Amino acid sequence: MNLIQKVYVAKGVYWIDIPEADLRVLCGCPADAVKHLMRRGLIVPEERHGVSCETGPNAILLSDIMVQGGGLANLAEFPVLQMLYRQGMILPGHPNNTGRKPLIIGAREQVAVQIAYIYRGNYGLISEQEMIKAGASEEEAREWMRIKLKFAFGRIRPTEDFLDTRMVDEGALEVVPGVALRRIGLNVFEFSFGGESVVVDLNLPPFETYPAPYPLGFHNIRREYFAVIHAGDGDGWDVNRPTMSSVVVFQGRTYLVDAGPNITNTLMSLGIGINELEGIFHTHAHDDHFAGLTTLIRGDKRLKYFATPLVRASVTKKLVALLGFGEEEFGDFFDVRDLRANEWNDVDGLEVMPIPSPHPVETTVFHFRALGEDGYRGYAHFADITALDVLERMVAQSPEDAAGVSPRTVETVRQWYGMRANVKKLDIGGGMIHGKAEDFRDDPSAKVILSHIARPLTRLEKEIGSGAVFGSVDCLIPDFQNYLWRYAYDFLTSYFPQAKPHQIKVLLNNRVEVFNPEAIILKEGQFNQEIFLVLTGNVEMMVGEGGGVNMLYAGSMLGELSCIYQLPSTVTFRAASYVHALRIPDRLYREFVQVNDLYTQIERLQEARDFLQRTWLFGEGISYAVQNRIAQRMRYARLTDGQQVEVDPDSLFLIRKGRLQRTMGEEVMETLTTGDFFGEEVSIFQTPPLCSLQTVEVLEGYWIASDMLRQIPIVRWKLYESHARRMKLALNLEGRGSFGWRSEYEVRVGEMDAHHQRMFAMGEKVRRAFKSGESEVAREAVDFLIHYARFHFEAEEALLRENHYPGYENHRREHQRLMTQVEAMRDHLKSRQYRPDQEFVGFFEDWIVRHILSEDRKYSQFFETPL
Repeated sequence: MNLIQKVYVAKGVYWIDIPEADLRVLCGCPADAVKHLMRRGLIVPEERHGVSCETGPNAILLSDIMVQGGGLANLAEFPVLQMLYRQGMILPGHPNNTGRKPLIIGAREQVAVQIAYIYRGNYGLISEQEMIKAGASEEEAREWMRIKLKFAFGRIRPTEDFLDTRMVDEGALEVVPGVALRRIGLNVFEFSFGGESVVVDLNLPPFETYPAPYPLGFHNIRREYFAVIHAGDGDGWDVNRPTMSSVVVFQGRTYLVDAGPNITNTLMSLGIGINELEGIFHTHAHDDHFAGLTTLIRGDKRLKYFATPLVRASVTKKLVALLGFGEEEFGDFFDVRDLRANEWNDVDGLEVMPIPSPHPVETTVFHFRALGEDGYRGYAHFADITALDVLERMVAQSPEDAAGVSPRTVETVRQWYGMRANVKKLDIGGGMIHGKAEDFRDDPSAKVILSHIARPLTRLEKEIGSGAVFGSVDCLIPDFQNYLWRYAYDFLTSYFPQAKPHQIKVLLNNRVEVFNPEAIILKEGQFNQEIFLVLTGNVEMMVGEGGGVNMLYAGSMLGELSCIYQLPSTVTFRAASYVHALRIPDRLYREFVQVNDLYTQIERLQEARDFLQRTWLFGEGISYAVQNRIAQRMRYARLTDGQQVEVDPDSLFLIRKGRLQRTMGEEVMETLTTGDFFGEEVSIFQTPPLCSLQTVEVLEGYWIASDMLRQIPIVRWKLYESHARRMKLALNLEGRGSFGWRSEYEVRVGEMDAHHQRMFAMGEKVRRAFKSGESEVAREAVDFLIHYARFHFEAEEALLRENHYPGYENHRREHQRLMTQVEAMRDHLKSRQYRPDQEFVGFFEDWIVRHILSEDRKYSQFFETPL
């Protein structure tokens, strides 16, 4: 029998079991990894010493790469919860509570991210001060903090209290006694035990994505005037269904209520493209309602984000912990629309009332209503709620108790539980933090739907409420118009702004066809007699044998050039969901193009789109319409060999042909070629360039206006990733691993540059002390560095304040955030007796990269001459 058992779980996910070492490792943990383990029989119910619990992993190996195939590779919140609670590793008196903690293993940066993200997932906002800053009154903050502490058993605990970590750096790591782990390539690891070894490769193959653990089928859903599409009624442990969520449709606009794991798969099944979404109403930040949020920022438009300020603040802190950008940048990825709690808010005609709900993190339920012929019709979405008997047991004995629920809060919750709706969807997951159907036995609503469970309904629950299978629809106000033609008109007028309305209507006067999922719409090599304008759904575009697959969305034109020039199609278009498309006959379209003199424009835009789709920056998640807008604002440029390039402060340069080098002093930092880009540090992030740019052969490409790119979330996110990587490259941390000062790092303010040089020097002293094991030297250096950082921040803030620097407030808040992190890091090092600690070195790297090289260097532009 093998000492090490390796099991394939799903794409990018493996299971390593070493029974003799009592080690069971989940390798890779994308969304719904626990459900994949359940499906493979690697998590099963069991009974130990008379106690019911589950089997499962006791360690997680993280991916080196945060994002693969457009999805996050590391989402450890639910695997950790499964270990702590469903296995019982943290439960008092449980036979599995042996004092051993779940183990998180991975690259330092990835481990740190998971620790911070799990912390915010557990608690949300962690103090009255954070709540007040988010908009709560002092009284509200005190009440909600008391409730939070009651859920948290009296105190907010750091993640490290219940998790252990191991960093995979150079060489072999002893995970547990006798088991060695080493990285043998990017995202490739080798486990060794008792003379045996196995290799785990966590890289996804090209063009692959992480799969959902359940099949959903396909649904052809009519867009009603006001309706609710049920997009999930399971919970985070249900292997057969998505987690509780809904899609609200109103006047042709589509809104998500929460975004759980595998949201792309959910929308695909419902025939909805991400770019068809108007926005999201968000209840709270637990992963079964939050994990899909990261997918939504990888689209081509900022979705409207509807939540109360407290929920938004809680979600922002968790998202920032996971993705690494600043809190103020949340609005770069979402169009934030704060809602007033306990009031009706007008959302373009749809009225919405969020009501705060007692829960471990900031949470609201939602009531939606719209005016119909017989008055208001409404839908209530209650996720997550707490059972009334649980709340009653949480009532504080005294108003002065630090933790507890007030009797007034219990009565308030009882009252809003009883509010009537035409359709009310409930969380009845039970336990300490979920609801019970019995609380709604006499509910006045016309229809009650029971949700957020993995088990079958009991007899009593079936008498209280209905179920709602995935893809079912509750129509609240029927539609007596067809929104598809409105979509078509909007798409066509945006493509052909010079065409007169009556000419657009000629194209509209054609039938809309429905394509079944997996149907070929147009085939490579065939002549097509029509083109199709996609109105809803998703279409795969397959280029040649063995070529790539691009996903196209609503607004895409299929077969345009082959129709105009009467040539065979060069690609195959295939429906990935139910697709509604306007069929335009080829002769009619050619006449329209000729009348409006559009041949040259269409050919130029098609050529530009083809190029954009082959680049990393623009080849994913961008609709036809947005690609057209980019193409229309691309300015061609040709640069000679050996030319020094000055960046345009308002544009990004995308290379079509040739090579360019980014250099710092005499050192070549990077060589760029076809599909690469430069200029983002100035045009997007307003940071002076660190590197010089010089062509090494004739360079051709396009300047693209940065104001437009800032509005495309997936492009902005990729630019953020590239900017961070280039900042690290500029420090040469990836190769040299030391903190050496260079003149290129200067902010051109003498006093501040002197401070920064001193901090670099002390950071290098700490690094060397850790490397040599000199704990006393490390302690002294860390203490000095922290005191000096506080001194430096105060001096820098005074300088910026006295000179009326416009970014002063944001800079001051960043200093506060950094000092909180620095002090937490000092406590961490103290608990380790200042032994060698790679986590501090990594933290200091991030401090330099994100703050000195990015934030501080922004104000160098403000001071025109050195001080």
